[in-house]
Parts: sequence; C-alpha cells; structure tokens
Amino acid sequence: MADRLAALMTHFPMSAQVFNAGALCGINTLQSDGVHGQLHLVRSGAVEVQYGREQLQVDRPSLLLFPRPLTHRFITDSERGADLVCANLSFDSGAGNPIASALPDVVCLPLAAIDGAEPVLGLLFEEAFEQRCGRVALVERLFEVVMIQVFRQLMESGAVQGGLLSGLSHARLRNALVAMHEAPAQEWTLDELANVAGMSRSVFATTFRETVGTTPGQYLQGWRVRLAQKALRRGRSLKVIAIEIGYGSEAALSRAFKAQTGQSPRQWKACHPQ
Repeated sequence: MADRLAALMTHFPMSAQVFNAGALCGINTLQSDGVHGQLHLVRSGAVEVQYGREQLQVDRPSLLLFPRPLTHRFITDSERGADLVCANLSFDSGAGNPIASALPDVVCLPLAAIDGAEPVLGLLFEEAFEQRCGRVALVERLFEVVMIQVFRQLMESGAVQGGLLSGLSHARLRNALVAMHEAPAQEWTLDELANVAGMSRSVFATTFRETVGTTPGQYLQGWRVRLAQKALRRGRSLKVIAIEIGYGSEAALSRAFKAQTGQSPRQWKACHPQ
C-alpha cells in the first residue's frame, strides 16, 4: 500500500512548540495569534472548551486539535483544575498547507481511541511533567509523532467527510492522490489516474469529485500551485519551478497560478515574503 502521508509530510512538514505543561485552573483564554494552530492533550480533569459560538465538554483524557488559528477558552474547576500539555503548531506554508486546510476547525479525540498512541503519550506526559535535561525538545518531537498518529486515525476511521483526507481514506482514490503527490510533473490524464486507482474512467471521475470535492484536474493544479508557492518562498526562479512541477513554460505556470489564487506569482510572492 502506498504511504498516503509521505509526500505530504515531506513537502509540507509541521512542528510543535510547547507552551504549557501543568494544571490550568478556572478560566483561561487562548487568543489566536493569526499564525499558529494548537494541540492540547488533557491528561486529567474536566474541561469545558468554548470557541466561537460552539462548546465542547471534555470529561476524560482527550486530544484537542485546532489546526488553524482560532481563539478558544478553557473553563476548569477553579481549585482542582485540569492537567494539560499544550503546544503551538506551525504548518509549513501556513494556510496553504494541504493537511491543515483539510482538517475541520476542531478535532476532539479520546486519547484511548488513538491507535498505537498509548506508549507515545505515556512518554510524552512523563517527560512533560518532569524536569529533565532536553525535556522540551523531546516533548515537541513527541507532539509531532502524535499528530501523525492523529492524521492516520482520521484517515483510517473515515472520520473526515469531504476533502483531501476523505480522498486519502478511500481504498482506491488514495492511490491516484498519492501518484499526483509523488509525481506532480507527470502529464497525468484522467485515464491514467483512473488506471492507477483501478477504476473505470467515468466511475473514477464521479467518485473523485463526490469524495474530494473537486475534479482530478483541478486537484492536480491546486497541488502543483501549492508546490510552486513553497518554491517561490524559497527564492526559486519561476522558470525552474515550472519545469519541476509539470508546466512547459513560465507563462503556463503563471496562468494556472492566477486561476488558482487570483494573483500572478509575482503578486503572490510580494504578499508572502520568505
């Protein structure tokens, strides 16, 4: 089976920065900084979570993931509180990160429901609540491992409906998605992608659109443009980028880029410096 996350994680990695390990008591508001998502691991205690007009009640050890910047509030018992380990999440390319953008605003999972996470979480909590040399660096790496386990859990359980992760959950569509991710420069035709998926051309096209929410051609263009944006941030020339991601010329890439983003590559880069 093709690794559904490999190319995504290679091109668009993430990192975690721990900012809390301990008890939170009473009311604590975590203001959005407009940049980072957040991941909270509730080890013990009851937590009422408020965000926008929504609220959640967490009564058992759970994971709370806010993949995009979003102000939220924790309400716990003013004396007993709740033990949490919290980290800011940085997704490469920010709002353009295909994984972060594919997730719902909030993901809440009981820790016991995350397959294979028990030993990782045990070590994470042990390190987070002890004063050991290198604890912060270790806990941050463990947060990243937990995130990968969460992505795997969401895909394998089919918990996300619509979009990229839904497509990667599909037993056949995921093969076509992985193929596009791993070889964006290839001149993929609908027939070729259907063949990779092991489906007829018409069934593949219909199933892809209904599951992912876009056509295969539109998805491929979006993936290529995301790769182009990443390369532009790193100072690569448009001519080189066009060749690397499957466009025959700068002009062809520029047309696709503007159709996808509403801006030319030059305009987009001016608004998104390195």
